[in-house]
Amino acid sequence: MAGALPEGDPAPEDGLLPASAAVGSDERNFGVYVHVPYCRVRCGYCDFNTYTAQELGGTRQNDYAEQAAWELSFGADVLRRSGVAERQVSTVFFGGGTPTLLPATDLALMLQRIKDEWGLAPGAEVTTEANPDSVDAAYLATLAEAGFTRASFGMQSAVPSVLATLDRTHTPERVPLVTGWARDAGLQVSVDLIYGTPGETLSDWERSIDAALATNPDHISAYALIVERGTKLAAQIRRGEVPEPDEDLHAEMYELADARFREAGLSWYEISNWSRTPETRSSHNLSYWTGEDWWAAGPGAHSHVGGVRWWNVKHPGAYAQRVAAGVSPAHSRELLTDAARLEERVLLETRIADGLPIELLGPEGRRAVPELIASGLIDGRAAIGGRVVPTLQGRLLADTVVHRLLE
Repeated sequence: MAGALPEGDPAPEDGLLPASAAVGSDERNFGVYVHVPYCRVRCGYCDFNTYTAQELGGTRQNDYAEQAAWELSFGADVLRRSGVAERQVSTVFFGGGTPTLLPATDLALMLQRIKDEWGLAPGAEVTTEANPDSVDAAYLATLAEAGFTRASFGMQSAVPSVLATLDRTHTPERVPLVTGWARDAGLQVSVDLIYGTPGETLSDWERSIDAALATNPDHISAYALIVERGTKLAAQIRRGEVPEPDEDLHAEMYELADARFREAGLSWYEISNWSRTPETRSSHNLSYWTGEDWWAAGPGAHSHVGGVRWWNVKHPGAYAQRVAAGVSPAHSRELLTDAARLEERVLLETRIADGLPIELLGPEGRRAVPELIASGLIDGRAAIGGRVVPTLQGRLLADTVVHRLLE
C-alpha cells in the first residue's frame, strides 16, 4: 500500500468547489480517471494505492463498480452546483491496481455512467490498464463493444528472471497473445516497460525492447525503476539481497530504448512515452502534464479542477463507508497558488515534446535558456520559436533543466 496521504485542508462533505475552480473552465478539457485498487499479488517495487484480497478487511470487489459509479454521478452533480462549465469527457482512463481483475461488465457499467452523466466527446480516448494474464479475447471484445478504444498492457519485461524480481505473474509468451486479441477487437495497443531492475543487463533490456516492438504497438511507455520507501524491493536492497539500481546503466538503457523506438517509427512526446503518430499519444496523460481538469473516482484518487486539487480516502473500506453515507469520499484538498501552478507547469511541460512557452518564465529562468542551449540540454531551434524543449541529454537531466529554469 502507498504511504500516507498528503496534507491539505479538510474537504467538505458536499464536495462543493470554490468559485475559482469555475473560472475559465469552458476553455479547458475535461477527463475522468477511475482507480481500481485491486491486485492479485503485490509487486515488490510498487507503492501505488492497491490491495490484495487479504488486505480488503471485508470490503467486496463485487460492490466496487456500483460504488465508483455513485461517485461519478456525485462528481457530475458537484461540478454543476459549483458552476463549472458542462463539458463532454475528452479522455477516460481506468488505472490501478489491475482494473481488469473486475469483470468486463463492471468496467462497462462505470464507463456507461460516465457517458450518462457527461457524454463522451467525439473521438474520445477510453483506456484501461491490464495485466497480460488478466484478460482474454472475449474480455477485450466486451471492452471494445462497451466503447473502450485502447488497452495498455503492463508488459514490464520479456525476461523471466526480471519478471520474477518484479513479482510479475505473467509469462513473456502471453504478451503477443493479448496484444493480438486487442487488435482483433479493434483496440489500440500500448505496452509498458520498466528498465533498471536489479540484476537486469543491457542485453536483457534489449531483449525486452525487441519483444515489445514485435507487437507493433501504437504506443510504448518505458519507465526507469524507482525504489520507493516501504516496498519489498527497498527492503531487499537494504538487506543486500539485490543490488541497488545503477544510474549510469539507466542512462544507457534509456538511450538504447529511444534509438530503437525511433528506428521503429515511434516518436517521443514525453520523457517516458513514445507514440506511433500524434493521434496515438496518450491524450489522458497529456491532460495531466498540461494542467487540464479531471475528476478521479476511487480510493486514494487525486482530482484537479481549475487549480483545486483533492484526494480521496485511501482504503476501499473507508471509501465504501463514505459512499454508503452519501457524502464526498474526498479526504483533503488544496487550492494551488499562482506561483505553485507556474512551478508545476515548468516541471511538467519541460518533459513534453511540445515544450514550455519561454514567456512564462521569470527573468532568471529566461536568462538560463542560452546556457541550457550551450550545454546541449534544450533544443536551440525550439527556443528560437519561443519554447523550451529538452534534447535527449536534457531528458536524461530533466531535474537540472527544471532547477535552472526556476532559479
